[in-house]
Amino acid sequence: MKAASLERMALEQDQRISEAVKREQSRLRNFIRRRVPDPRAAEDILQDVFYELVEANRLLMPIEHVTGWLFRVARNRIADLFRKKKPESFSDTAVADEDGELLRFEDLLPSPDAGPEAFYARNVLLDELELAVGELPQEQREVFVAHELEGRSFKEMAAVTGLSVNTLLSRKRYAVLHLRGRLQSIYDEFTKA
Repeated sequence: MKAASLERMALEQDQRISEAVKREQSRLRNFIRRRVPDPRAAEDILQDVFYELVEANRLLMPIEHVTGWLFRVARNRIADLFRKKKPESFSDTAVADEDGELLRFEDLLPSPDAGPEAFYARNVLLDELELAVGELPQEQREVFVAHELEGRSFKEMAAVTGLSVNTLLSRKRYAVLHLRGRLQSIYDEFTKA
């Protein structure tokens, strides 16, 4: 009698999970894809969210509003993805100039072909910039890299992280102040010479 009852409960649970997946899969996928540019990473997050739903049901965790729960888990997984993402090397980063042409940071530095002094200055500047960004607290570094190097808007970051635009602006401001202070001595050294 008990085995039949447990089996019936498991079947009902599986049915509820299947219905939730069918009902929410398309909306959830679109939600994730709008925030995660890499389609494979977006699909991985979607699968992780549904895996967590199955695990929560297996552990008999009460979920009152499945839709809200799924989107909250998705938001958390997206934030985790961006937290794990390491900042790119400045030498690999590109920015657009006034004409929309992409320039790499290296293009803005002295040419390595301009002689040993220019080569030295270029390497010092790249190294110091990477070190200075690496010194930033993680929250400030993530906002600075996302906005300045990845070109993401504050509104987009707010949607992904759940933080207010003002909080993100404040974090970037502190990052810029730190970087200015940290790199001022190098700037002064090169402008004196």
